[in-house]
Amino acid sequence: MKKTALLNAQLSHLVAQLGHTDSLTVCDAGLPIPLETERVDLALTAGVPHFLQTVAVVTQEMFVESAVLAEEIKTKNPEVHQALLQQLQQLEQQQGNRIALDYVGHEEFKVLSRQSSGIVRTGECTPYANVILYSGVPF
Repeated sequence: MKKTALLNAQLSHLVAQLGHTDSLTVCDAGLPIPLETERVDLALTAGVPHFLQTVAVVTQEMFVESAVLAEEIKTKNPEVHQALLQQLQQLEQQQGNRIALDYVGHEEFKVLSRQSSGIVRTGECTPYANVILYSGVPF
């Protein structure tokens, strides 16, 4: 049996396939996911699993170089925004790199998410709880 934190086989495989600058989107239950984009649907019910929990597990196996958030998260979901920023700061310390952070409007976010290697849908039911994580290299 796999020993690391990420046990979902589909998601683990998707992370393992990421190369430098490839992206993975972790989203709330409502973000539209195009049919042509690989979907890892973890949502069980409202709030399970929640967004921050999912980001924490994914980033245990993914080396993150940069991230993109919707600008709207700052005012529409400040609690999740602050918690996510804290997670990314901790990840910077663990990885030993600076994670570039960018904000775009939600409509542009949806366009960018379509370019992701995959989109991970959580059970999160709070607004704008979405992030696009860009893969880096640990050397």
